[in-house]
Amino acid sequence: MKMKIQFILVAVLALSVSFLSCKKNNDVTASDNTDMVTHSDDQSNFSQSTDDITNDVNTTIDNYNAFDGFAGTGSVDNGITGLPCNTTAVLDSAGGLRRITLTFNGPNCNNTRNRVGVILLTMPLAQHWKDAGAALTINVQSLKITRLSDGKSITVNGTIVATNVTGGRLRDLSSLGTIVHTITSTGMTVTFDNGSQRSWQIAKQRTFTYNNGIVITTIGTHVDGSTTGISEWGTNRFGNTFVTAITQPMVIRQDCSWRLVSGQVTHSRLAATVVATFGLDSAGNPVSCPAGTFYYKIVWTGANGIVRTYILPY
Repeated sequence: MKMKIQFILVAVLALSVSFLSCKKNNDVTASDNTDMVTHSDDQSNFSQSTDDITNDVNTTIDNYNAFDGFAGTGSVDNGITGLPCNTTAVLDSAGGLRRITLTFNGPNCNNTRNRVGVILLTMPLAQHWKDAGAALTINVQSLKITRLSDGKSITVNGTIVATNVTGGRLRDLSSLGTIVHTITSTGMTVTFDNGSQRSWQIAKQRTFTYNNGIVITTIGTHVDGSTTGISEWGTNRFGNTFVTAITQPMVIRQDCSWRLVSGQVTHSRLAATVVATFGLDSAGNPVSCPAGTFYYKIVWTGANGIVRTYILPY
């Protein structure tokens, strides 16, 4: 009888542990909810900030003949994009490399982010950016990027490699039809405004077309197991690993002040899978190009199957 009672107690304990373990794994706490909103905002901020960087790089190179291979007279020939706002650019060469040093000190051209810091662009002297397969190294040095809408900032360090897959210059896009670039990084150091510092990786393909100005369509290119279309991955400010996949192409339009007008990403490996949809108004409805603020909607299923929805500006 005593052995029977002990067996029952062990069985009950095992079931209790199993139940608690299952509950812990499937429950999404209020703290998790807050963390997922913050992570979604961090990823959106980082992605748009690095997109701004690569846009400014394209802007700069399109205005320097020595880099883009333009056969005109002189070192500078203003292209269709114009030079970045509140940025100085210095062209030189050393050690077999062409170099442009960009120093940022003020808001970007659409007045959404303030940037302070330096980016060094380098390319072998034997290459020109218009050449198919030309690779440009973008070394980001303590670039502090502050979102002007709420004062939230990140500081970015590290190296990005941009490759002109198809070749061609953006100034010629209307006649070329399509230009394809890839953007990769094996580790960008991101310092968040709470002081935490993490490493994030990037793998994107950006396709440029022309429709009343430049249109940039971005997809993710990294694959991890069954997850495809990954654009960023790493460890977030809370110390949790994540992957972000682009599930609907992210579209930036020049005729909408170089803003992100549509797209969707999915954040996974968090407490829940989070879907973020961009290009919305404050009610969560799609809009083409509002005069004011764009919004994005993040959705996930929380505790007890409750669907959580947040709409935030970007």
